[in-house]
Amino acid sequence: MIMSNEIFIVSLLFLGISFIVSAILKSKFTKYSKILLSNGLSGREIAEKMLQENGIYDVKVTSVNGFLSDHYNPKDKTVNLSPDVYNGRSISAAAVAAHECGHAVQHATSYGPLVMRSKMVPAVQFSSMLVNWILLAGMIVLATTKSPTVLLIGIIIMSVTVLFTLITLPVEFDASKRALAWLERTNITSPQEYPKAKDALKWAATTYVVAALAAVVTLIQYVMIYLGSRDRN
Repeated sequence: MIMSNEIFIVSLLFLGISFIVSAILKSKFTKYSKILLSNGLSGREIAEKMLQENGIYDVKVTSVNGFLSDHYNPKDKTVNLSPDVYNGRSISAAAVAAHECGHAVQHATSYGPLVMRSKMVPAVQFSSMLVNWILLAGMIVLATTKSPTVLLIGIIIMSVTVLFTLITLPVEFDASKRALAWLERTNITSPQEYPKAKDALKWAATTYVVAALAAVVTLIQYVMIYLGSRDRN
């Protein structure tokens, strides 16, 4: 099974790239977390200010445990910030807090890709539990019986998770765009601080790009295996 070996190699390649990008992101966050904002505002204060200035008063800003565990929860309308961001008064804290509020603004304005992604969550949660096992079973069945049917089912299920990964890209890029525009417009970050906030969010977005590329390439490889098996049959 030459293609299965190629899938393994490609998976290792993207795993390595993902590790490098994640390491750079953590390094950037750590670096910019040591540079205090000239205005002295905390991540919580910045988040609350951005929400209010966008006319959003029903979203609560809370603190959650973990490093870079920051996220917006549309179900209970909460902006959840890690302790370093919630209490921090650094460039990193400002960038991350504004980015998560960018998601809240998306939700309030019914931003299309976010709405679509939210609707896909139940299907993605279900498919994520099954996809690896079905693909593995599909490869085994294909090798032993030459039947590609189970593999096709795995490909269809995997397509759902890949689509979700792709839809995530515009959601994340748009949230960063909204955050940076607001940080610059309101002078929350000074002209000297703004490029650093932009750099931090750029590397955060890169992690999603790598994940999307890995998902698409892996899916294509499984499709090629399926098509190849049909040609042999």
